[in-house]
Amino acid sequence: MRDETILAGGFGPLDEEIEATLRPRTLDEFVGQDLVKERLRISIEAARSLGKPLDHVLLSGPPGLGKTSLAGIIAHELGTTIRKTSGPALERPGDLAAILSNLDPGDVFFIDEIHRVPRAVEEVLYPAMEDFELDIVLGKGPSATSIRLDLARFTLVGATTRIGTVSAPLRDRFGLVERVDYYTPEDLFLIVRRSARILGVDIDDDGARIIAERSRGTARVANRLLARVRDFAVARAEGRIDGPVAERALEVFEIDRLGLDKVDRAILEAVVVKFGGGPVGLGTLAVTVGEEPETVEDAYEPFLLQIGMLHRTPRGRVATAGAYRHLGLEPPSGSQAALDL
Repeated sequence: MRDETILAGGFGPLDEEIEATLRPRTLDEFVGQDLVKERLRISIEAARSLGKPLDHVLLSGPPGLGKTSLAGIIAHELGTTIRKTSGPALERPGDLAAILSNLDPGDVFFIDEIHRVPRAVEEVLYPAMEDFELDIVLGKGPSATSIRLDLARFTLVGATTRIGTVSAPLRDRFGLVERVDYYTPEDLFLIVRRSARILGVDIDDDGARIIAERSRGTARVANRLLARVRDFAVARAEGRIDGPVAERALEVFEIDRLGLDKVDRAILEAVVVKFGGGPVGLGTLAVTVGEEPETVEDAYEPFLLQIGMLHRTPRGRVATAGAYRHLGLEPPSGSQAALDL
């Protein structure tokens, strides 16, 4: 299963084969997130030495930072297989039971968007995580009976972009809870260079650095931008990516110097121009830019908050002085944005 979130210039998911090729398979191949990797490495080595399954792992953070890749790496480092699903796909307890009952000892069971697991399914997951047992109800009404099945000892890896909406009982059953943060430009430079090498793209350091700086702190966006700049280079620059070629390509795809695309700028313009700098509610803002509220909140807003373009307040989203400046405007005197200067 692949994350279908669209980021950076409206680019859809990479070709499945390319995405699988670029995905790191070991902790050593995974660039960045050094402290997360070290803690995982310690836990994996301990589990192997003790001959027991790794504790359940919950990974949180914005989309595109490598949570799915880390789940695959955990399985690879443990020398076992991984079964993948997503929270919305587990509609009924029977859906979960069918997967759990077919796991082998030591398997990794990955649930993407675990915050979207229905409550009825989540309650079945509790005894499976704690006691490796599954309660099955046979029949309905007064004649219904319950039987308990033993499960193979497995490791659940959950991924979420909304850690705050994961219920406390579920969160407390994970032995390792890790947050995956945005990447530094230096890490993204290494990711672009690695991906270019795998894909056979001719790129110099200046071209790789420009792509890295406009990748929104996100590995997935870096790979998508590299693919689009490669296409531009093949069509317009004899296949080679240097600094000027990367600049021209990203201009064509409307990615500015901060990595903001046309939807990001539409969000900023809506808050600044149409709503006088805010506050404006998420639903109103989403309708104004023609996106779903979940898309604005999960795919666009986190980076705008990260780079200081927006504030969240109890009354809604408010533009900062940085947002005005990025749009070439001066914040009105007396506004919150002017006070930020």
